[in-house]
Amino acid sequence: MSVCTPRLEIYPDRIAANARSVIDLCHRHGAQVAAVTKVTCAHPAVAHALEAGGADMVADSRMRNLQAAVEAGIRRPLMLLRIPAPSCAAEVVRCADISLNSNLDTIRLLSDAAVLQGARHQVVVMVDVGDLREGVWPDRAIEIVRGAAGLPGIEVAGLGCNLACYWGVIPTLENMQALVDVRDRCRQATGLELGLLSGGNSANLPLIASGGMPRQVNHFRIGEAIVLGRNVIDRSPWPGTRQDTFRMVAEVVEVERKPSVPIGDRGQDAFGGTPEFEDRGMRLRAICNVGRQDVVVDGIEPEMPGVRVLGGSSDHLILDVEDAEAKIKVGDELAFMPGYGALLALSTSPYVQKVVMRG
Repeated sequence: MSVCTPRLEIYPDRIAANARSVIDLCHRHGAQVAAVTKVTCAHPAVAHALEAGGADMVADSRMRNLQAAVEAGIRRPLMLLRIPAPSCAAEVVRCADISLNSNLDTIRLLSDAAVLQGARHQVVVMVDVGDLREGVWPDRAIEIVRGAAGLPGIEVAGLGCNLACYWGVIPTLENMQALVDVRDRCRQATGLELGLLSGGNSANLPLIASGGMPRQVNHFRIGEAIVLGRNVIDRSPWPGTRQDTFRMVAEVVEVERKPSVPIGDRGQDAFGGTPEFEDRGMRLRAICNVGRQDVVVDGIEPEMPGVRVLGGSSDHLILDVEDAEAKIKVGDELAFMPGYGALLALSTSPYVQKVVMRG
């Protein structure tokens, strides 16, 4: 297969090194790590890199991705991150060993599916400790745990929570202790061990590193901090990791000197927006063969100094290359470092070729 553009270059050796660094921190805390593959659609090279880096589980929000991990030969337990849809209960039990849940009726359907399949499915009851995404309110946790505990084919593995996704609420000693307290009340009310306490995602790492994470929180679902080497609180580099784990490469298809402000009456753009333009006079502009159907154009950083991303249409990326370090011409390849949203789109787009690199 020829290596064409646009393409996403994947560096699994670097991802594995990041995984070892991050997972070792969690293991020293006494916690397991479910390494999250969803931002790369469980690309086999990434899944194997996470496994090689010491992941205790592999986690994803899409069942198709979990199935892809199995087909790639991943042998770690599989966790479904997204709250299951009731209509998909049978597929959830078939594809995942453990799932995150907040609705008792859905857990009953998982129970029915587990019985029919002769399986035992683990559930983690999610509790909302402040970010207002998924999870039951703390005063309802006992009701859900007690109801799930008596269902055939179901094992209530423990409790979990999620932070820093919807409203960006940062994990703290206070909200992590709130999760511990809810678990303790559920233990007392039901007599269950509830041994797994899943504290959240990459946003938990600063609290772990500072020594402020309660020891009872013994499981984390880590994605971005490993695959992109970022502290998700502020997107700064996470200590001991590399950030050059992926590159987007696009090809220049046009180079022209043009005004920096459009000429003529203006309405909305193709996406319903009304962009603003800075008048910088005549500038050398380049167009690359990748667009908003493939990538979040605001989420990429050009590797070449002096190249500036102006925006994009469905199929084209528009750049200011007036101050580029090297002369840009049609046919040149330009590389960009993707952020989380950009990587998610690049991984999902069927129009972007995925190429595994070594080194």
